[in-house]
Amino acid sequence: MNFRCPSIFLFSLTAGLTLIPSNLNLAIVSAVENCSTPALSRIKKHQVNPGENLVTIAERYKLMPATILQMNPLISNGQVIPGTQLQIPPFDGMVVQVPNGQGWKQIAKKYRIRPDTLFELNGCQQNPRVVFVPSSSKVKPISRSAASMITIVGLPISKSNGVSFPYGWQIHPITKQVFFHSGVDLLAEVGTPVRATASGVVVFAKEQGSYGNLVIINHQGGIQTRYAQLESIKVKLGEQVKVNQVLGTVGATGQPSSREPHLHFEVRASEDLGWTAKDPLGYLR
Repeated sequence: MNFRCPSIFLFSLTAGLTLIPSNLNLAIVSAVENCSTPALSRIKKHQVNPGENLVTIAERYKLMPATILQMNPLISNGQVIPGTQLQIPPFDGMVVQVPNGQGWKQIAKKYRIRPDTLFELNGCQQNPRVVFVPSSSKVKPISRSAASMITIVGLPISKSNGVSFPYGWQIHPITKQVFFHSGVDLLAEVGTPVRATASGVVVFAKEQGSYGNLVIINHQGGIQTRYAQLESIKVKLGEQVKVNQVLGTVGATGQPSSREPHLHFEVRASEDLGWTAKDPLGYLR
């Protein structure tokens, strides 16, 4: 995977804060379908104005001064010169060059961050050469008080024949590639009613790429549930739904991860870096 960032000098913290060579063909990464825009593609340019300094610029973008220094190694003695352009990342963190033979798990372990968070933050790229690693302080789990505000009452289908594909890192049964599965696939016959696992508001209800026909519900406490690859959708955008209300029916739309009829079900939590996938089975009561 090639990355190109015009006129950007980036740090490689895997080599003791040495510069990534400017001839490394860096490319602006496009997100894999249904994944967030890669952090590297969200880097902004800021032209320094008279009277600005490193601290005021960092405050403007809600960053630590150290982050701007790391992203702009040509800054000398912490002094910014009016008229020069700075690279501004979307949040605190660092750009890291991935050593040959390493992947998401190794980088995540080295920088003490969840591999699934790192994977989605970088646009779900399979074999990246350069990634953005957020500051560990930006990756905050949902608080117990917030999590206690939602109760998931069982699975969204009452007659499931089991889990065909669990949450987490898996080998794709069709492509045979290692990938992160952001939910669980619950076996069920096509046409089986799919029900809301908790009350909330419908924030998405239509076709969405490999998700197929998709319903997304936002719940109290910063929790979101997703019901994908539906045959039909029975709710509308903005609708208030109650627990056990029918949202749609099991189908095979989009690009299912297995050939057996199933419902793809996700639970996500609102964190500083966006809606982060969680293990749905951990939220069952």
